[in-house]
Amino acid sequence: MELFDTHCHLDVPEFAADRDEVLVRTRDAGVTRLVIPAITEAGWDDLLAFCRSESGLYPALGLHPIFTDEHRDEHIDRLRERIAQERPLAVGEIGLDFFIPDPDRERQTELFEAQLAIAEEFQLPVLVHVRKAHDQVLQSLKKFSLPGGIAHAFNGSLQQAEQYLELGFRFGFGGMLTYERSKKIRKLAAELPLEHIVLETDAPDMTTAAHHGERNSPEYLPEVLAALAEVRGESAELLALQTTANALKLFEL
Repeated sequence: MELFDTHCHLDVPEFAADRDEVLVRTRDAGVTRLVIPAITEAGWDDLLAFCRSESGLYPALGLHPIFTDEHRDEHIDRLRERIAQERPLAVGEIGLDFFIPDPDRERQTELFEAQLAIAEEFQLPVLVHVRKAHDQVLQSLKKFSLPGGIAHAFNGSLQQAEQYLELGFRFGFGGMLTYERSKKIRKLAAELPLEHIVLETDAPDMTTAAHHGERNSPEYLPEVLAALAEVRGESAELLALQTTANALKLFEL
């Protein structure tokens, strides 16, 4: 089985000591492709260099909503320039996070929509981070003509999911799916159309139940697949094939 981790921050310092070993174990686990989304402008160069250094690693460039204080207006101009130069797979990680303490909603929305405009210009899918802001994210997305994207770590309602579906989005499921207590997420994974589900780890964050309290790793993606098979009552082989095909189609690989 070939698996596709559609959201993994393997470039961050948490992997500095053993990144090569993690990548070997990840490939041994059958995870052959990984999308590495950016977080801040300062990390773009290292992220791009890392993705060039190994096959099966694909960059996404963007400005993460949690780090709004670090983003500058000129970073939007640089994002457009770098996307024109590098032609990454997607624009991301972008979005809105109203869960953090005292979020600057206006600034987050301004940065989000500026990046959506770039995604529209280059017709790239978007990797969207959303917490406590699904309705606001959907409102912004509907202003642009995009080739879809991924609602990363999706935990919205079925009604919200239907709106994402109309916009051509996939839904990313990761480590939280492996926890029995994650009843809402497990119900969503069971009920959403399989053609719109993709797998992700969000490593080093949001690890699986078997590794609770530890650093998450892309090598644990088969555990997410097993949980998806459990909640859907379908074979892991079928789900591996379909979720990988869903990612390949979205990213035009």
